[in-house]
Amino acid sequence: MPELNLEKTKNDIVNFIQAKVAEANTNGVIVGLSGGIDSTLAAYLACEALGKDKVFGIIMPSTTTPTEDKLHGITIAQGLGIDYKEIAIDSILNEYLSMTQLEESELAIGNLKARIRMSIIYYYANANNYLVSGTGNKSEILIGYFTKYGDGACDIEPIGDLYKNDVYKLAEYLNVPQEIIEKPPRAGLWNNQTDEEEIGMSYDLIDQILYSYTEKDMKNAEIAQKLNIPIDDVDMIITKVIRSEHKSKVPESPKKTII
Repeated sequence: MPELNLEKTKNDIVNFIQAKVAEANTNGVIVGLSGGIDSTLAAYLACEALGKDKVFGIIMPSTTTPTEDKLHGITIAQGLGIDYKEIAIDSILNEYLSMTQLEESELAIGNLKARIRMSIIYYYANANNYLVSGTGNKSEILIGYFTKYGDGACDIEPIGDLYKNDVYKLAEYLNVPQEIIEKPPRAGLWNNQTDEEEIGMSYDLIDQILYSYTEKDMKNAEIAQKLNIPIDDVDMIITKVIRSEHKSKVPESPKKTII
């Protein structure tokens, strides 16, 4: 994979945020702070672009959120000097579950948590004339590793063209705390969850497969040979890309017929 021009990338993202906030005539941006590297980097870049007074953070833990992640979210908000709010979502989640009376599904509950957070963050955004800053990176977006209308719902996606390894490099460049950079990526949607374990592959390898497939237009067999890995591993990632394309598109409609 090619080397990232860190200074230019940072400036391009900063300019992008400034332009989108100006175009929308909003007061700034709101960022959901999970305590992870993606949301932390998004918050750093927002502050670089707009200043701390125009960035608002929301921390929305549940019982499956590691305590460390919640504390990291608070630490980042305080370190950047931005206003923030902590809202625990368990009571809202439990109300949903008690009303629906469905057999509990770990995946469905995890997605519901993400959508509850989306509703809260958009309420604050609407009430204060903010844009919602997404925190998704290119790797997650391509393989659909996000909740549709949950953490995938946003007004701008500042780090959406950065592969996960690019995120690490830019975070290092911007002096994001090492404890956040070194922490295993995890969504905290259920207990003991980590991204790489759930996906079944390291982000380093995922990024190489995605880059080869999307930017070099290589076939699955070529990628497997180049990376010296089983073709089944390549097929798994490419299948995720294909099956999750709908997540990033406007819902489709059939064409009308005109007489």
